[in-house]
Amino acid sequence: MANQKKELFGVCPYVTSQKVLTGKWSMYILYLLSRGTLRFNELQRQMPENMTHATLSRQLKALEDEGLIIRKEYSQIPPKVEYSLSDIGKKFEKVLVTLEEWGNEYIEYMHTK
Repeated sequence: MANQKKELFGVCPYVTSQKVLTGKWSMYILYLLSRGTLRFNELQRQMPENMTHATLSRQLKALEDEGLIIRKEYSQIPPKVEYSLSDIGKKFEKVLVTLEEWGNEYIEYMHTK
């Protein structure tokens, strides 16, 4: 399985980054988790209203499968699950800051057009 992933992503860092972040909400979820550990419902409350429980679950599973986030399940009643950035996910925080800066500049640019 690991070799299949290596073949899938190859060696191009741009293609690899694009493939890892293909989910519509991946970067926003990473941004939210860069601010701290969150439970599923806390994440869902901060997502757009039209996002379904299933969609968020799929996005979280994909990010977990890619190794960008950690899902920690506590054995208690009621069940408790927390999500946080993994070590490699934390390295993406610098990219998020740069994207936020660029996004703000682009919003300003579009308002002055």
